Amino acid sequence: MTFISKLKSSRKFIIPGLDVLALLAWTILLFKYWATGQLKLLIHPNYFWLVFVTSVILFILTGFKISQFIKSLRRKNTTSTNFKAVQHVTLFPPVWSSSLLIVTAIAGLMIPPTIFNSKMALQRGISESLPVTRTQTQIFRSTLKPEERSLIEWIRTLNAYPEPDAYEGQKAKVTGFVVHSSILPRNYVFLSRFIITCCAVDAYPVGLPLKLKSDRNTYPPDTWLEVEALMITETLKVDTQTMKETPIKKRQLVLEATSIKTIPTPDSPYGY
Repeated sequence: MTFISKLKSSRKFIIPGLDVLALLAWTILLFKYWATGQLKLLIHPNYFWLVFVTSVILFILTGFKISQFIKSLRRKNTTSTNFKAVQHVTLFPPVWSSSLLIVTAIAGLMIPPTIFNSKMALQRGISESLPVTRTQTQIFRSTLKPEERSLIEWIRTLNAYPEPDAYEGQKAKVTGFVVHSSILPRNYVFLSRFIITCCAVDAYPVGLPLKLKSDRNTYPPDTWLEVEALMITETLKVDTQTMKETPIKKRQLVLEATSIKTIPTPDSPYGY
């Protein structure tokens, strides 16, 4: 048997073998995300069940492919008919496609999901209101005491009742990460959190200006804070959508800190 004929014969096992490895790698990756709780950094909780079901289906397909592969190895005169039935047209050659899937899955297993930071918040623009698609919020509860509202619930409250003067003097106890912006005075930062509507790709930051008693350098960007504050209104020349200073002054709701405590990054840093 020539080298070329041996190579062609080996391809009958290499391609199915890579298919099995690709299915197995993605099964492990999806199940790992689900079991370790890392899914909450990637998608909305409403879709967790879908990832779990997908990992189960991939596991079943992997078992089926493995049994097919073992049977083909045991046959003396193996033909490619078992695999031609499931062949399909792909953008890349079969070996490349499976290899790319395997490499991607291995990268996902080795590199943990990262949390969006203040740099991303500045790039996307910190909003004090929800997009039009989120006007009807399912978790908005107007009966909550002001000091029991989370930062996101304050944003939802403002979205429903956008008059900032209506909340002046109310107490607040919220958590979020620090964002430094050059458009704010030195004793101000944005206290922000990201909201996920579907997946991390569409996550957008919301937040409120936080007035400090000291210079903002005391609290570096991306530091997570638990803040007790009084709600006040101030006139700031800030466009939170473009993160640029504007000549038009706008009255905004501001957190005036009475107590600040640095906290670790929460296990669930995003809102939904």
